[in-house]
Amino acid sequence: MKAGCYTALATPFRDEEVDYEGLEKLVAFQIKNGITGILAVGTTGESPVLSWDEHNKVTEVIAKKTKGKCICIAGTGSNNTKETLEGTEHAAEVGADAALLVDPYYNGPSSLEIRKEYVAPVAKAFPDMDIIPYVIPGRTGAQLLPEDLALLFKEYPNVGTVKEATANLDNMKRTRECCGPDYMILSGDDGMTVDMMVDAQIKASGVISVASNVAPKAITEMVRLLNAGNESEAKALAEKLGPLFNIVTVKTMEKTPYGEVGCRARNPLAYKTLMAILGMPAGGCRQPLGKMTKNGVTTVLEAARKVQRTAPEILQPVAEFFNVDIAERLENRANWESLFYPEY
Repeated sequence: MKAGCYTALATPFRDEEVDYEGLEKLVAFQIKNGITGILAVGTTGESPVLSWDEHNKVTEVIAKKTKGKCICIAGTGSNNTKETLEGTEHAAEVGADAALLVDPYYNGPSSLEIRKEYVAPVAKAFPDMDIIPYVIPGRTGAQLLPEDLALLFKEYPNVGTVKEATANLDNMKRTRECCGPDYMILSGDDGMTVDMMVDAQIKASGVISVASNVAPKAITEMVRLLNAGNESEAKALAEKLGPLFNIVTVKTMEKTPYGEVGCRARNPLAYKTLMAILGMPAGGCRQPLGKMTKNGVTTVLEAARKVQRTAPEILQPVAEFFNVDIAERLENRANWESLFYPEY
């Protein structure tokens, strides 16, 4: 692994089936715009709703298309260690460089169990592959703690990177304290990347990004500037990207016959909606994810319009690669009128 910007790639669907042609286009778009690596079948890739046959095929396509061009990380995590071992074996066979292991969700093992019964067996079985724990307790209800990350790193040199999405700066500082200066921390939260990279007690090396699905060139540049110590320019660019960071999750208030309720559109719904609006081959989300509300789509449009108005160069690579007019895509209602529920 190396410092840089990695895209957590969205899996495109067409008529409910994986759109492999569209997938190859998305991979080519990322590579053309200088991404350090691509994550196949993470949360943004809708890993919970892919069959393992589809899961493995997506990994194979991305590993093949990235070979010799950038790093391929395969999302092989599960709440079942046997499945994870099988998925990682396939990823290794097709040429993936690393495997991302999300903390086991729902069954809620302790940090000790995650270390001993989940990450360690995979690290031991695949010593030549980078194994990256993905710590995101808000999604999984479990957490591999910094102390256990350090114990893993001590025993298995191939567990030298973590995708950190706790949103807890103190936890990140503790990870650095326990794991030492040679350990790599990657941000799993676009909006926290700058803080994580400039904080001397964290010293993150980059990001596994959602927003890079539509802005790979700009986010790669932001990370490059931060790693080069050019903090002021990086922060200025991050401010321009801010509206895109803010729509990874979209929260709205919606009216029902029984009063107002909160509605939360979680990743990847907002980003796949934006990609569809922009004319990228994203497709919809698989059930039980569905569509956004009208208010949610309005929020996505407002964010994209602000970026286009204040920093049009950020979305220009989309225009050039997919041969679309960004202004037209963001102003023509026909491009999004089918992307939201007509009523709550």
